[in-house]
Amino acid sequence: MTLTTPRHPTAATTPAEPPATTAEPHEPRRPAPAKGVGLGLLLALLATVVWSGSFVATRDMADSVPPVQAVFWRWVIALLAVAPFAARRFWRQRAVLRRHLGFTALASLFGVALYNTLVHQAGLTTSATNMGMIMAASPVIMAIYARLGGERLGPRRLLGMAVAVLGVLLLVGKGSLAVDLAAGDLWMFAAALSFASYSALLRRRPAELDGLAFLLTTFVLGALMLAPAYAVSLAVQGGFAVVPGTVGPLLYIGVFSSAVAFFAWNKAISLIGAARAGVVYYLQPVCVALLSFLLLGERLGLAGGACMALILGGVALGSATGRPAPAGRGRTPR
Repeated sequence: MTLTTPRHPTAATTPAEPPATTAEPHEPRRPAPAKGVGLGLLLALLATVVWSGSFVATRDMADSVPPVQAVFWRWVIALLAVAPFAARRFWRQRAVLRRHLGFTALASLFGVALYNTLVHQAGLTTSATNMGMIMAASPVIMAIYARLGGERLGPRRLLGMAVAVLGVLLLVGKGSLAVDLAAGDLWMFAAALSFASYSALLRRRPAELDGLAFLLTTFVLGALMLAPAYAVSLAVQGGFAVVPGTVGPLLYIGVFSSAVAFFAWNKAISLIGAARAGVVYYLQPVCVALLSFLLLGERLGLAGGACMALILGGVALGSATGRPAPAGRGRTPR
């Protein structure tokens, strides 16, 4: 006698169907592991230190190389430096790059053509120290963009930003919150807005876009955008003398401040997001001040040291990794 168990339409025997509500057209974002966060912070720090040196180099050649010409050759040098490593990936991804040409062109406009032109223009009428200090406004704008995009910043990161901003304002105002801005300082605030916009765009970079291929494409598009302005500058202002005093700074900002630093920054954004990388960027005024002391003999004094301590404390507080949220609760960490 064979016993048969009657089948009931229970959840255990009902065929599973693919959950339609969880399918998304884009790859879901997953929380970065602790190792990824640490690497992201280190890469953001590397980019920040290298960019700090670029302000000194930019100010050094401001009187000998017209801003547009300096920016144009910066990106020509940068794409020549990156091409041997990225050309093959660029060719393999040519169809993907065509699909996302609008996004890449917008990133090139804010991060390559516009931002760096504003920085070099500011170098004509303000000091390298002020340039680095004012650029510390970028993380505030990055955080605003991140919040508008739905990212939760958390009270610790907001407090760290507030402490770092206070340190920057006191440093710029030489111990006072009253800050007197020159024309070059206003150019630098415009540059800070452009750079923050570029960093916010990076967070939206399509997952199928390879990092090196994207980087090379932005350099090429940025150089093409600058080519007409370069031709006008060449016709109106003439060229510049090719001497060690101009070639050396151009090589630094082309190879290190552009190729190396932009690769490190883009990777950091993909690992930890623009808001957290932006907190590390508050170290820029400190790095610029240290370089000014080492290369130019400028001294900050006791008040400057106290401001640096505020900035460093804010960075440490804002970039700290909190406890991971329990699985299944709340929004996916970024």
